[in-house]
Order: sequence, then C-alpha cells, then structure tokens
Amino acid sequence: MTSEPPARSDSVTAVDALLVNSRGQYLLHLRDANKDIWQPGVWALPGGGIEPGEEPEQTIARELLEEAGLVVPGLVPFATGPGQHGLVRTFTGFWDGDPSALHVTEGIMFHFFDAATLPYLSMAPGSRECLAQYERTRPVLPAAPGPGSVPTVPHPPRPPRPSGSGAVPSVVGGHLHLERDGAVLLGLRHPSCDFAPSTWHALGGHCESESVRACVAREAAEEAGLRIDPADLRLVHTAHVLDPGGSRPRLQFFFAPTRWSGTPRVLEPDRCTAWRFWPRDALPGDLVPYTRAALACIAAGEPYSETGWGS
Repeated sequence: MTSEPPARSDSVTAVDALLVNSRGQYLLHLRDANKDIWQPGVWALPGGGIEPGEEPEQTIARELLEEAGLVVPGLVPFATGPGQHGLVRTFTGFWDGDPSALHVTEGIMFHFFDAATLPYLSMAPGSRECLAQYERTRPVLPAAPGPGSVPTVPHPPRPPRPSGSGAVPSVVGGHLHLERDGAVLLGLRHPSCDFAPSTWHALGGHCESESVRACVAREAAEEAGLRIDPADLRLVHTAHVLDPGGSRPRLQFFFAPTRWSGTPRVLEPDRCTAWRFWPRDALPGDLVPYTRAALACIAAGEPYSETGWGS
C-alpha cells in the first residue's frame, strides 16, 4: 500500500472502504464461501470493481449502498494497493451504526472488529495489509493526565449529526402481515443469520432507497415469490424496537395486502429455510419478540407497540 495520490490513475480498477466506529473498531464484510468469486469465504473491506464511466468516489458510494444499504458521507482517499486486475483505492470514513441492522445483499454478514482480533481472522491479504498500514500511520494521542486515563486514537471525522443531543436515527423496516384462513405467514430464519437465527419471523427487511410499502412488496417477491402491488398494502401496525445490546433503534411497519397472488416459496435459502402459515392462537414458541407483540396488537386493533425500551 502507498499513500494516496490526488489524481486518478487508469490502473485503479476497484475500490474499498475502511470504516471505523467510535470504539476504534473496523467494519469488515464476510464474503461468500464455495462460490467462484475472488477471495471466497474470508473477511474483507467492503467494496468492488469500478464500472465504465465511474469515478472511484462514485464506485465506493454505489458499492456500499448495493451491498448493505449504507450511505457514508465524508469518505476520503487513504491508500492504493494491488488487486485482482489492477490497483485498489481505499477510502476511509466514520460509521457508528449497528452491522446487524444492515440489509446485506452480497456476502454473509458485516461485523466490527477491534485491532487485537484482526490477526486471528481469515482475511483477504489486501485488506489485512491496508488495515495494518492504517494502524501504523494513525497517530496515538495521550489523553489528559489523571487516574485511569488511557490513550485516545483519532478517527476519520464524523459526518454532521442530526440536531439534538444524543440523536440516533432509527433504522426503518417493513414487514408483510399476510393472513389466510385465520393463520399468519411466518418464515424460519437460517441458523447462520446474525439476527434471530433458527427463529420464526414475519417476512420483511430494511428499506433501501424506496418507500416502506415498496420495500415490503420487493421483499415479498425476493424472499417468497409473492406478487403484491405496493398500492394494495395498508398499514396495520407500527413497532418501535430496541434489541437487547443494540445501538440503533428500529421502526418496523407491518402492512397487510388487500390482494396478492402467488404461493410462498423459499427463494433465499441462506436467510429463510421455510414458510408456514401459523394459526393465530397457536404461534411458534421461538418467535421474534417484537413480531409476537405486533401480531397480538394487530389482533386487538392496537396500532402501535414498543419492545425493548424498558420502563
């Protein structure tokens, strides 16, 4: 890896992002295993290849959005190193979100790791070298003297925060509430899922650059092969959720279709292993808590619930 020159080189064919949170941890992406891809089954910095007509800055923004629905303002060039078909340009920036809340469309998962854990990971060599360079070049500044003081490490600048002390934006998700003959459709999540593995859950996902109703219609088609017009979805419940240990609250909207077509099929077996209609009075015991609460509220005509916030 070398320090990043200001001008673009035509030999730069790919980009990646070195994202750091407020705890000094690095965001890594677990790539698919057993696939005919470059560097399968290892942890790597998120990124991808430059498409015709793109500048590197456009590519890294597109890749983060496509892979995980991430929008990270303020990315700056950091280094350039060898890649599969040319040079890889690395951008660095600050992101303090919850990786488990990301809508992962490529690879297996995202996770934050501290520097001490990196040597024990199976990692793409280029990503490992880039992180090592970042560790070497990032200065360590002494904290103010006093009992228990520890060194502090500067990170890329935070993007502007919303007004208001301690403001934390909620992740927005949409769920399908599909009833048939007094039973509701639920899916069994794959054992390797980062959130609620081997647990039944309502069909749905996190919003991308779309409305919540469009999100629900898209997820229904992608996950289960159901055809629903977003205009035929009506809101039946809103849940404000804070998962145990989670750093980002979530607003989950449940929509019921006035009409739909298709038979639920398992189309994403790495995320959902089965679809089943469960009687409303005999729901599975291993059901995501906020989904159980939402279903009870829908049956009672309650429009809103809160889960995980305590008293």
